[in-house]
Amino acid sequence: RKGLWLRLRKILFCVLGLYIAIPFLIKLCPGIQAKLIFLNFVRVPYFIDLKKPQDQGLNHTCNYYLQPEEDVTIGVWHTVPAVWWKNAQGKDQMWYEDALASSHAIILYLHGNAGTRGGDHRVELYKVLSSLGYHVVTFDYRGWGDSVGTPSERGMTYDALHVFDWIKARSGDNPVYIWGHSLGTGVATNLVRRLCERETPPDALILESPFTNIREEAKSHPFSVIYRYFPGFDWFFLDPITSNGIKFANDENVKHISCPLLILHAEDDPVVPFQLGRKLYSIAAPARSFRDFKVQFVPFHSDLGYRHKYIYKSPELPRILRPQQDPGSSPDPSMSEPV
Repeated sequence: RKGLWLRLRKILFCVLGLYIAIPFLIKLCPGIQAKLIFLNFVRVPYFIDLKKPQDQGLNHTCNYYLQPEEDVTIGVWHTVPAVWWKNAQGKDQMWYEDALASSHAIILYLHGNAGTRGGDHRVELYKVLSSLGYHVVTFDYRGWGDSVGTPSERGMTYDALHVFDWIKARSGDNPVYIWGHSLGTGVATNLVRRLCERETPPDALILESPFTNIREEAKSHPFSVIYRYFPGFDWFFLDPITSNGIKFANDENVKHISCPLLILHAEDDPVVPFQLGRKLYSIAAPARSFRDFKVQFVPFHSDLGYRHKYIYKSPELPRILRPQQDPGSSPDPSMSEPV
């Protein structure tokens, strides 16, 4: 018994020592915190060939590579509307690029951290949006998937701007909507703020599971639970994020955005708390920049089980997205209630 007790004490002291050492390690090496924010090294699902989107059931999708900057290359998928599935078979990149000028709206999808553009829930959303008649263009930021470069907030935003401009150069007068999910909402509001400042706003901005800013999200994230009441939590864990130039300030960006805004959030989201999405809506709704545009918040009841990344399963999605296709339509009164 005495030997067992000594071993347990040794294990306990080791765990306690590690618990105390981790905050100091993160403070001394702030790059660790950046990696934890981006999680670009987590490439799930593994062993998929991103050059072959058809292996993921996307038989009407073409893989491209674009170069936003010197020494930076990003992998892009373009899925055409499902009604063109047969016509798309065997077509080359030029055919897909020309297709952007057709009379179908385009969604530029900005994914969250971890994984790649071939993530399972992302692929399922592409399929849903394609079935609704949208082109879907998505890509992996520099440092994700098979894209080349070093991740940073500035770099991710510039990648998104490059893809948006690439789309606009080929899409004529077709509507272009920007859809950001999770960390991608930070990229999306950075991008749309910049587009509005240069007076080339998108036709709508859609934020799925958004947060207010990265500091509040980091503090609310389930991984932070064991350290939330640790003395100096902000200094140890949040300040290194800021020192890496990572802000993703959705709450500030929405005050400078002038286009229709739709926020989607599940009440049972365990990653980005529902209250952060609601708080972002409460900041955006009265903002002067939105005085001529609709701002909508659509909550999804926890009983539906959509959590952080399964809103694509909602049968209400076609109805919810319909007003985005007609920016002049009045908001559906039921959209303020959980669906």
